[in-house]
Amino acid sequence: MATVIRVPALRVAQGNKDIYLFGIDGKKLSWFSTISRIRRRARTLEGYQRPEVTTHVRAIRRYLESEGSFLPNAIVLAFDQRVRFIPSEQQVTDLNYSTPGHLIIPVDPDDRYEEKTAWVVDGQQRAAAIRDADVEAYPVGVVGFIADDAAEQRSQFILVNSTKPLPKGLIHELLPETSGRLPDAYIRRKLPAYLIARLNMDDDSPFRGVIATPTMKDGYIADNSVLKMLEHSIYDGALYQYRDPMTGDADDEQMLVHIKKVWSCVAAQWPTAWALPPTKSRLTHGAGIQAMGYVLDTLTGDDTAAAISEGDLRSALEGLTPVCAWTKGTWQFSDDDVRRWDKIQNTPNDVRILTRYLLDQVSSRSE
Repeated sequence: MATVIRVPALRVAQGNKDIYLFGIDGKKLSWFSTISRIRRRARTLEGYQRPEVTTHVRAIRRYLESEGSFLPNAIVLAFDQRVRFIPSEQQVTDLNYSTPGHLIIPVDPDDRYEEKTAWVVDGQQRAAAIRDADVEAYPVGVVGFIADDAAEQRSQFILVNSTKPLPKGLIHELLPETSGRLPDAYIRRKLPAYLIARLNMDDDSPFRGVIATPTMKDGYIADNSVLKMLEHSIYDGALYQYRDPMTGDADDEQMLVHIKKVWSCVAAQWPTAWALPPTKSRLTHGAGIQAMGYVLDTLTGDDTAAAISEGDLRSALEGLTPVCAWTKGTWQFSDDDVRRWDKIQNTPNDVRILTRYLLDQVSSRSE
C-alpha cells in the first residue's frame, strides 16, 4: 500500500537548482531508494552505478556495528518528480537561499527497484552497509535533488564522482547518455564514447561485442584503446571531416559508416588476429589498435565514407601483411630493433614506433 515519508528538510538554492538537506534513519533508505547497477537492455543503457564492493561494504558494516561509530558524510540521492517540498509557513531564517520545510517522499513496498522514487548517486556502499548492519537504526545525513530524468542523474553521478577513482570504462559508457554540463575532458570524449557504444552494438560493425565495457563483459579489446584511436581520428584524422570544429556538431552516422568500412577491411585481412585477445594478438592490443588507426586515417583521410574504395584499402593492407607480426614472428623495426611479436607494449613510445613503421611500409609500397 502506497504511503509517504515526511521529513523536515532545508531547501538550499544553488543557481537554478535546489538541493534538500535532511536526516533520516538509514534503514529506511531502501524503502524508497535503489542502487542502480549499469546494464544494457537491448540497445538501451540502464542505470549508472558500479557494483557494490563486497569487502568494502563488509568493513563499513563492522564499523557501524562497533561502539561509537560515526558517519558524517552525507549520502546523495537523485529524486524523481514525484517528490515534493513544502515550505514551512513560518520562516525561521531571513536567508534568501535557504528555506526550511518538509520533503514528501512517496513509498510503495510493491514498487520494483526501477520504480522507486530515489536513486543513490553517491554513498552506495555506505547505504548497503547500513542496510545490512546488525543495528536497530542508524540516522544519516542526506543531500537530495530532484532530477528531470535519468540522463541528468547520470550527469550528476559523473560530476559527484569526478574526483574519485571511478573505473574509466564506467565513465566512458555513461558519457553518451548524460545531459548537463560536464568537465571539458569528458565533453571531448563524449562523441567517441557514443561511437564505441554503437560499434559494440550495431549488427554491421566489425567491433560488435568485442570492445570490453562494464556491460560487455566478453569483450577483449580495451575500450580505452578504441577511445584513443577514435579521439585522434575525430580531432586530427579522417573523421575530422564529419565534425564542425566551431560548433562541435558531428555527423555521427557518417562517422560510423567510415569506421565500419575501414575496420571491416582490417578484420577481413587478418581474421585470426582480429578474433584473438591482446595477449595472443598485437592487432587487438592497445598498440595495434592505435597504430592501425593512424594507418587507416592516412589511407582514407581524403575520402568521404561513400568515396572509400574498399578494394584499394584491402590492397594496401594486403601489402602490409608480410611485415606484420600480429600473432607470431618478429617485428623488423630496424637493424638495431628487432622484437618478438609480443614484445610491443601499450606505451606512447611503442605506439609511435609501430605507427611509424607501418606508415613507412605503406609509403614505400605506394611509390
